[in-house]
Amino acid sequence: MPISEKQHAANCANAAKSTGPRTPEGKARSCQNARTHGFTASTFAVVRLEDLDEIARLKHDLLSVYQPVNSQELFALEQMALAQQTMFRAARLESGIFTTCLDMALNHDGTPFTPMSPELLGDCDLSLDIEIARAQNRNYALADGFHRLARKDNTFPLLLRYKVQTECLYRRAVEEFDRLKKLRPELPKEPILEVQPEEKEPVSAPTDEPISNPVVGQADSLPPTVGRAVSPAQPAAR
Repeated sequence: MPISEKQHAANCANAAKSTGPRTPEGKARSCQNARTHGFTASTFAVVRLEDLDEIARLKHDLLSVYQPVNSQELFALEQMALAQQTMFRAARLESGIFTTCLDMALNHDGTPFTPMSPELLGDCDLSLDIEIARAQNRNYALADGFHRLARKDNTFPLLLRYKVQTECLYRRAVEEFDRLKKLRPELPKEPILEVQPEEKEPVSAPTDEPISNPVVGQADSLPPTVGRAVSPAQPAAR
C-alpha cells in the first residue's frame, strides 16, 4: 500500500539523520560487510594423516606475531601457514620413506637380509653392549634399505625436490609480507579479525579399516646376537 505523505516525510527525515560511518575505522568495517574470505584451514589437511586444525593453529600463531593490517598481508600470512604445513608434511614423508627402507631390508622375522659382520663391532663385549649391537644392526639395515630403494626408483630425488620447493614457498611468503609491510603508509588499513583455530575432532580410522599391527613376541623371540635386528615396531634403543 502507498504510504501517506506524512509517513514519507518522516522517513526522509530519519534518513537525513543517518550519515553512515564517519571515522576511518568505521568506514573500513562498513566496506567489509559483504566481504567473505575463502580460507578454510581444514580443507588443506590430509585426512587421517594430519589434524584438521593444524593449519589454523599455524595461522593463529602468525597472526599473533606479524599483526597484519589489511587483507593482502593476511593473504601472505596464510601462504606462510600453508608453506609451514607443507614443510611438516615433507618431514612426515621423509620419515615414512625411511621406515619403508627399513622394512625393505628385513625378513618377516625381523632379521636383516644381509647380516652385519660381527667384526664391525670390534672387541666390544656383547653381553654388556647388546643394545649397541642392536642399534648398529638397525642402522645397518636402514642403510641397506636406502640403497635398495635408491636403486629401484627416484623416490629420494623427488623427496629432495619437494623439500626444496616447500622451503622456497615459505621464503617467498615471508618476503611478500615484508614487501607489503613497507607499503603500509600507502595501502588502506582493514579490520583483521583474529581467527581462532578451528575446533575439529581428530579424524580416526573407521572401525572396519584394517590397520597393520606388529607381530606380538617377534622381538622377544630373537636371540641377542649381532646378526639379528630389533623389529621396527620395537622402540629404538636410547
